[in-house]
Amino acid sequence: MNVELHNIREFRVVPEECIEYIGKYVTSTQYKVDSQRVTEECLVYLSTSCNLKKDGLDAWIFDVDDTLLSTVPYYKSNLYGGRKLNVTSLEEWMSKGNAPALDHSLKLYNELKSRGVQIILVTARKEHLRSVTIDNLFKVGYYGWNKIVFRDPTNELVSVQKYKSDVRRQIMRDGYCIWGIVGDQYSSIEGIPSPERTFKLPNPMYYVA
Repeated sequence: MNVELHNIREFRVVPEECIEYIGKYVTSTQYKVDSQRVTEECLVYLSTSCNLKKDGLDAWIFDVDDTLLSTVPYYKSNLYGGRKLNVTSLEEWMSKGNAPALDHSLKLYNELKSRGVQIILVTARKEHLRSVTIDNLFKVGYYGWNKIVFRDPTNELVSVQKYKSDVRRQIMRDGYCIWGIVGDQYSSIEGIPSPERTFKLPNPMYYVA
């Protein structure tokens, strides 16, 4: 709970007293229900508060990991065991391209697409994972996005929040109106410039600044 409230930050392993609880939560119906509620609120907002311009520049941003694709299978055998996050092993797992879709995010994604909203994916994954990530997204049903942005060597050393804020700034300079962002980390949805609305999915497994 305190992770979700943004009180506990910058942890590298799941605290021992939380391992069993988090393991049960992210594999439970409750995790799916909580995630579904987020996407339902996105649809309420889209239907009641978005005055879409319908000029081809209405945009919505999604994060990728634990927003569109789930990394729960990786973390079940790693951080739950108290091991520190190993970026190399995580990227090796990502390179297999077997991450499953988060079903409720896929439904929201398709609904936005059907309404003519331009979908932009902004991920903290590095550029060398572009091809396998795109293949993984296609395989589980995501397609038709406007653009997908990866981290390249010029911005790998800056914080994720600054990187994603900079990407948003460029998107707005290109003339897009960002009606919403969905992400699982505060670093994906906070910072300037801000979109019209932000929505955070539950993720007590890790913290990304």
